[in-house]
Amino acid sequence: MNPIDAVDWLLDKSIVLGYSRVGYAVRRLWWPTGATSRQIAGRHVLITGGTSGIGKATALECAKAGAVVHILGRSMERALQAKDDLDRQAPGADIRVEECDVSSLADVRRFAEDFTARVPALTALVHDAGTMAKERTVTAEGHEVTFATHVLGPFLLTHLLRPVLAADGGARVVFVSSGGMYGSKLRDDDPEYAESRYRGTTAYARTKRMQVVLAELWNERLRDDEIVVDSMHPGWVDTPGVQTFLPVFRALSRPIIRPPSQGADTIVWLACGHDTEGTGARFWHDRRARSTSWGPRPADTPPQRARLWDYCAAATGVGTWSDSRVSLDSSAALQHGSPS
Repeated sequence: MNPIDAVDWLLDKSIVLGYSRVGYAVRRLWWPTGATSRQIAGRHVLITGGTSGIGKATALECAKAGAVVHILGRSMERALQAKDDLDRQAPGADIRVEECDVSSLADVRRFAEDFTARVPALTALVHDAGTMAKERTVTAEGHEVTFATHVLGPFLLTHLLRPVLAADGGARVVFVSSGGMYGSKLRDDDPEYAESRYRGTTAYARTKRMQVVLAELWNERLRDDEIVVDSMHPGWVDTPGVQTFLPVFRALSRPIIRPPSQGADTIVWLACGHDTEGTGARFWHDRRARSTSWGPRPADTPPQRARLWDYCAAATGVGTWSDSRVSLDSSAALQHGSPS
């Protein structure tokens, strides 16, 4: 192991140093500079949760790179406020506002129909919209709100935007997960957290694990369309969500917690095409692909992954995994039906 890899490994395994602004400051010392391998100037980028925090910081950097940036938020008022702020920071940038509650499948369908009618090709789709509920609540369609926001909404939106992503000829989809997903197993048996005592932080971690798994599965499914799908975690970032739902953690970590711009860095790096391999199905942090499990065994099994896909497919009306032209694994255990 060379010295840079050794330092990076130590930072990553320490968590506190690697996930904080300390890790970012050290790692950026060895990052190369120069032009992007795939310019996004003039191309369309859609960022859910783009009105604040990491999503807004991503929007700013993509706008500075010359992209046509669509920031999507639940409230048009907040989206317009974010646009005004971004316009001041990036004069002359082409920033457009979109309104959609990604936890609502009906709203996702409405938005996607409208968006695909207006935008012929999409070069990057960033799934950043997030929430953390204090109590278990359900959407109007009956889905647990954290699961609906982090999993079902992005799942359906990825499916519905497939035509405009494919039209780009090399598009990128990025799921913004969390390092907190390491502490959760894949709960394909209770995806909507209905069978045990609810904890908001646990629900968050579970759905962030699901995002990583689904990014890998989407990468397989969309490969023929030259769409690359990855996931990443931004480290510990001082976002409105952290300020609202984790005030104690924020107070304790405030000296070293990252600003949103540092959390957004790898997202922008991926969207701009710095990942020259472009194979997808990887989990990134600070511009390096990371393991998705701390232990020696895989974090989940192929049957579990297929069951999660099929649960999402049944809820959203997307095809089951067995309907796909690609196979998840050679295991015969993948032969099963959709959830009820």
